[in-house]
Amino acid sequence: MTDGWAWEYDPDPGFVIGGIESLAFIAKVEERADELVRAAAALYLDGAKYTGASPPMQEEAVDASGMFVYQVIPRHQRVYIRRVSFLGT
Repeated sequence: MTDGWAWEYDPDPGFVIGGIESLAFIAKVEERADELVRAAAALYLDGAKYTGASPPMQEEAVDASGMFVYQVIPRHQRVYIRRVSFLGT
């Protein structure tokens, strides 16, 4: 990804996206996660040494068919995708 930064499903993909059959929707979630990683890497230039409080969990609308909840943890250099909700369309 970007200088040590990455994203991942937390606790694991089966828990977070298990049961969602729309591969196109999942691809949109993962594309947006890539964008969030680039933004976090730019905001927290030396995330591994960051000592402040981590930002709170945030929601991101993918499109009319769903959204996801994520959290940036600078000292882990990670964007954790915590929950994905697919409404289907």
